[in-house]
Amino acid sequence: MNKYIYGLFFLIFSILSHAGGFEHFITVDGSKLKDGDKDYRFISFNVPTLNFQEDEMSFKATNPYLLPNEFEMRDIFATVKEMGGQVIRIYTIPVRNTGFPKEAPTYVEAPGKFNEEAFKVTDMMLALANEYNIRIIFPLLNNRQWMGGRPNYAAFRGKTAEDFWVDKQLRDDFKETIKYTLNRTNSITGVKYKDDKSILCWETGNELTSPPEWTFDITRYIKSQDSNHLVMDGWFSDDLDYPLVREESLNEWSIDMVSSHHYERDTTLIAGNIQKNLDLIKGRKVYLVGEFGFASSSAIETALDKVIDEEEVMGALIWSLRHHRREGGFYWHSEPLGAGLFKAFHWPGFPSGLAYDEKRLMTMYRNKAYEIQGLETPPISLPLAPKLLPISNTYSINWQGSMGATGYNVERSISKKGPWKIVGYNVSDADVPYFPLFHDENAKLGNKYFYRVSALNQAGSSTYSNIVGPVEVNQLAKIDTMKNLGVVEDSKGIVPVTGSDRSFKEIRHRLAGDYGSEVTYKVPGELDKFLLYAFEKTRFTYLALAGSHDGINWTELNIVPETFVNSESNYSYWKPKLYTYKGDEKYNYIKVLFKGGKAQLARTEILYQ
Repeated sequence: MNKYIYGLFFLIFSILSHAGGFEHFITVDGSKLKDGDKDYRFISFNVPTLNFQEDEMSFKATNPYLLPNEFEMRDIFATVKEMGGQVIRIYTIPVRNTGFPKEAPTYVEAPGKFNEEAFKVTDMMLALANEYNIRIIFPLLNNRQWMGGRPNYAAFRGKTAEDFWVDKQLRDDFKETIKYTLNRTNSITGVKYKDDKSILCWETGNELTSPPEWTFDITRYIKSQDSNHLVMDGWFSDDLDYPLVREESLNEWSIDMVSSHHYERDTTLIAGNIQKNLDLIKGRKVYLVGEFGFASSSAIETALDKVIDEEEVMGALIWSLRHHRREGGFYWHSEPLGAGLFKAFHWPGFPSGLAYDEKRLMTMYRNKAYEIQGLETPPISLPLAPKLLPISNTYSINWQGSMGATGYNVERSISKKGPWKIVGYNVSDADVPYFPLFHDENAKLGNKYFYRVSALNQAGSSTYSNIVGPVEVNQLAKIDTMKNLGVVEDSKGIVPVTGSDRSFKEIRHRLAGDYGSEVTYKVPGELDKFLLYAFEKTRFTYLALAGSHDGINWTELNIVPETFVNSESNYSYWKPKLYTYKGDEKYNYIKVLFKGGKAQLARTEILYQ
């Protein structure tokens, strides 16, 4: 963001903040949260990527980490507000991780060394939290290496993760991060974080296994730096079936809130375990369900009903929600605990989430978020206009999505003034992750077109996007997204597969084969280029391409794939490989040959005249 736009945002925000915003810090009265003199209860969301994105999974990307921009952050704030949420729990303050790619941004670069550009993202987050009236639960540390945390502070000093709990130097390094964060002056609002009413509480960390002595030292230190905000113990019982708070925290003056995370393998235990925590707490502290999920819609509803019925449970935050992506579509995230099935949710729910009942769950969750506030669920809002992105060809059309849209109409014209024709009806932007959203299959070679897009949902249709064009049609495309075998001309030993999608950069539909398997494509015209997007388990090559003029006699093509290895080592990624044949010989058929079983096909593009 350049200095002029930054200054303009600051001016506008200053005007708005004087007109509205939060009146009170959230306070505690016994076991209750209070907003002024009113009880404060919520059903809302964990958004682990609000201030740091770990899901840039485009096929050629070798670094999954980036800093969210204003469009992406506004999208998630608007989503949570639309869904009746009042709170977002973020993940943590990212720390430089030896498992990160070198070019990955982070927040804590070394002990006492902080990334100003990254913290400006958190500045924006808090400015928007005030604008949208959404409170932030702000964990300060991660127990594990995800996004950087306890092991990474230890690594700075050549020590172990377990040293972190007892080593004074490591504790002082973490306190330096706390001091910097709490005392930071927001570059947009001019308000110190410790004076910002949008922060509901500081949490010592995410799923910490810290001993009580460490916790009390840190919570007392937070209180010494900030007298305005509540402090929540980030302790985590790592027994999945019995997630209980600990007695020591219930007697500590510097801890205002405790929470439990619920991923029971037997989901019928969730409500009972919430009750066990209430029985342990006995009204001594504020209690909330900090995380829960990876369960059926029915099990989630049962848990929410328990939360709503028990007035001493102040809130519940499901894991987790993802927002629209600046390049089009959504960010996607499969979870290690998700059994190869559950993914982060997208509002308002889509057919792509049918396996985990996303649409029905999102609707039910919205109703419960309003119910806990004693409010009627309002009608769905009309979506705002999407933003059509630059178009280089008619088979790669993208737009920045509209919060709450269930689909989009794509319109085309030969003139900027119309008349306009719908060429894509109710197109989903949650269908094919990280690839273009729309392919105009009826475009004609040699023509020039203008495009515009509108967003749809049950409330109606948005106004139109910007118009992009003229787009000259120099190539046509035949694209296979691997949902079935409908695009292939012939196949041998090929099976459509889904699941374990994180290993395949979140691509949901793939074709798998074994040694000797084949897929044959017919070229609809004069071949310009054939592109095969594939995943292979190792660095070895298990695929080959062959070309034919008649579909009978074949010539194997000497293609060396381009590999886009992700040096991020926290997930078990297969190797993304792009096989490209540039069409020097104008074959009428292209065949993909399996030379082994450790390969899966993700997409093919046949570009032709």
